[in-house]
Amino acid sequence: IREHRVARDFCEMSNEDLLPYAVRDDLGACRERLVREIMAVHNISWDDAQSKMDEIDHANKAFGTKLTSAVGYLASTPYIVGITASVTAGIASIPLVFDLETAKLFNEHYVTADVAEEKDLETWLEVGSWTWSWMEPVLGQVSFLLLCLQFARNQMINLKWRPYSHALRNIRSRRLQRAFPQYNAMLLHQFSVNDKWF
Repeated sequence: IREHRVARDFCEMSNEDLLPYAVRDDLGACRERLVREIMAVHNISWDDAQSKMDEIDHANKAFGTKLTSAVGYLASTPYIVGITASVTAGIASIPLVFDLETAKLFNEHYVTADVAEEKDLETWLEVGSWTWSWMEPVLGQVSFLLLCLQFARNQMINLKWRPYSHALRNIRSRRLQRAFPQYNAMLLHQFSVNDKWF
């Protein structure tokens, strides 16, 4: 029986086997291709190329790290605001609909609807039934807005149109290419745009 050794990591693959993964934007494959570029440019071993790769990786992430780059912090602000707002609104909607004291307070200051009779507010489900009359339009409209935004996003993806995130990744890639001009620009770009933001 002839024994075949199976590659278990990208560093064990041949260039031909590695390329399809890199074309599909696999970060590990893109990183390995860049390591091999470093090895070829400096005529060094794979182990010795890791320190230069770590330097490139750090330079790439520095663009998106708020502690090292005001531009990176500002660029990530819409994402951070979106995450914070959606989590906050999702959590806040539960007591606004089902907690009697929160619902009464919100009703008093913002809605001014008639409060249901005490016998109709004995359980959290009854509270939800009362608050739903004025929470449904808000939650329904927000849900419809999110559905429309999701549909628009999917159409943008179909058109390969990613104006904000694509522009940010390209800016980061160009900065990395200027910082390391001795390496292949395509390999740097492929690594940069597929690398994590932070």
